[in-house]
Amino acid sequence: MSDGTKSAKIETRALEFYYGTTQALKDVSLTCPANCVTAIIGPSGCGKSTFIRTLNRMNDVIPGTRREGTILLDGKNIHDPDVDVVELRRRVGMVFQKPNPFPKSIFDNVAYGLRINGMRDPRKLEGVVEQSLHGAALWEEVKDRLEANAFALSGGQQQRLCIARALAVEPEVILFDEPCSAIDPIATAKIEDLIHALKKRYTVVIVTHNMQQAARVSDFTAFMMLGELVEYDVTEKIFTNPASKLTEDYITGRFG
Repeated sequence: MSDGTKSAKIETRALEFYYGTTQALKDVSLTCPANCVTAIIGPSGCGKSTFIRTLNRMNDVIPGTRREGTILLDGKNIHDPDVDVVELRRRVGMVFQKPNPFPKSIFDNVAYGLRINGMRDPRKLEGVVEQSLHGAALWEEVKDRLEANAFALSGGQQQRLCIARALAVEPEVILFDEPCSAIDPIATAKIEDLIHALKKRYTVVIVTHNMQQAARVSDFTAFMMLGELVEYDVTEKIFTNPASKLTEDYITGRFG
């Protein structure tokens, strides 16, 4: 399903995923439109994080896993033999549940990926670091202490630093896996405002257990249950007039 006006940035077709003999995803076909926020909701253990981690092949590093089906980025299969996984993960960045800054300065955290990709010019580095911190709505708070250790930042600031680090390498898609579960409500509001702003330039996919958050930040919502995609539609419709009784029961708090 797409809204008919936006092109598909990421699409999965009949996606299945196994941890050993345990099937975590069952026949998931989903389109994430470009420059939109797609939220993935559902109870714990329903396959949300597994799904999002297939989109940049993060699950490849887990031994004993197996995938079937197709994942397309701009219409190209991300498992084609000529796909460079490092380049794929640059294009499809990820922000995790807990802030995970490196034990380095604020500046070096943001510059890390740039240096790995060969950028050495100090002036260029400074420009991109500043731009990325602006993009993550963190510049004003840290501009006078870029050499301070990242661990000196609050949890919410650390999470925005991780977003700046993801932005620095110029991704096209940003995956958020429960980005606000470890931070306080004020920091959560800042991250939500940021996600809203980011979709002008990026395609965003967010896994969240917080249904109010999904309703606030997303354009489309997918409801998953036991590894299956139960329903996917425009967020407003999912929350006001869902097609499935299961979706309605989850959203109204009857289970989950």
